[in-house]
Amino acid sequence: MAVIAVAVFGADQATKYLVESRIPEHAVVPVVRGFFNLVNTKNSGAVFGMFSDSAVWWKTPLLIAVSVVLLIAVVTLVTRTPNLRWPTSIGMALILGGALSNLFDRMRWGQVEDFLDFYFHSYHWYTFNLADSAIVVGTGLIVLQVLFGE
Repeated sequence: MAVIAVAVFGADQATKYLVESRIPEHAVVPVVRGFFNLVNTKNSGAVFGMFSDSAVWWKTPLLIAVSVVLLIAVVTLVTRTPNLRWPTSIGMALILGGALSNLFDRMRWGQVEDFLDFYFHSYHWYTFNLADSAIVVGTGLIVLQVLFGE
């Protein structure tokens, strides 16, 4: 499980570094026209850019504190449950790696680098990063295990 979490953390940090060093801020690099771009954006808010327009001084400390509490909950759950099924273990590892990477950025820069921009015509999904993807996939695995597991 730790290997997966470390791999997610490393891959997310590497992709963010590549985007930051090779794509100017707010630039758009088409990958699949009409569907997918790489962009260089910063998200000072929470998931899906919530609260990113808020200028209150306590926003970043609050987001860091919530992330730390949730990470402690995940680690506690994993360490106190010795026989997790593989979908749950992998899901927790994906969540842990992604959450740690985004927390690392938020503690270091006060914001998170987002760069994956999927869209259809003028309808854009919220820009996100590899850590966000890992968190969503990990959560999906856990939900599937809860709904359809033994």
